[in-house]
Amino acid sequence: MLKFIRRILRVLLAMQRRALMVVVMLLLVVVFTKPDAERYGDHLQYALPTLAWACEVADGRGKEYFARFLVMEAVLHGSKQGLGDAPINIRPNGGDEGFPSGHTTAAVFGASALVQNCLENRPVAQMLVITAAGYVGASRIEAGKHNIWQVLAGVFLGWFCERFLRDESPMRRRVLRAMRRLNPFARRR
Repeated sequence: MLKFIRRILRVLLAMQRRALMVVVMLLLVVVFTKPDAERYGDHLQYALPTLAWACEVADGRGKEYFARFLVMEAVLHGSKQGLGDAPINIRPNGGDEGFPSGHTTAAVFGASALVQNCLENRPVAQMLVITAAGYVGASRIEAGKHNIWQVLAGVFLGWFCERFLRDESPMRRRVLRAMRRLNPFARRR
C-alpha cells in the first residue's frame, strides 16, 4: 500500500512540475519578447506547439503528435494555395494567402494538446495556455494580417487536427479508410 501511495504522489508531483514548466516557459517568452503585440503573437505561436510536443515526447507520443502537426500544416498551406485570390483568402493589409490564420492554427493545436494531455487537473495553467492561444489570434487581427473569419478558421483547423486526427480517433480511422479507397496502389484486404 505504501508503494502505491508513493507512486501516486510521484505522478501528482510530476504533473505539477509540468504545469509549472509550461507556465514558466510562457512567462519567459513574454519577458524576452520585444514589447509589441505582433511579436508576442509570433513567439507564442511557436512556444505553444513546441511545449506540447515536449510533453508528448515525454509521454512516448512524440511521433504521433508530429505526424498530426504535419497533416495540419499540409491542410493549412494547401488551403492557402488552393484558394488563390478568392476574397476569403485576401488579408486585411492586402496580401494573399490569409485563409486560415497559420499562427492561430499552430497556437490552438499546441494549446489543445497541452490542455488535454499535459495539464490535466491544472485549471490555472490550462487557462493561461488557452489565453495565450487566444492572444495569438487577436494579435493577428491587431496587426492587420487576418480578419476575424480567417482567425476563427485557424482556431477550428488547429483544434480539429489536434483532437480528431489522434490515433484513437474514429475520425482518423474514417479518413485513412477513405484515403486507402482513393489510392490505386493500396493493397486491398
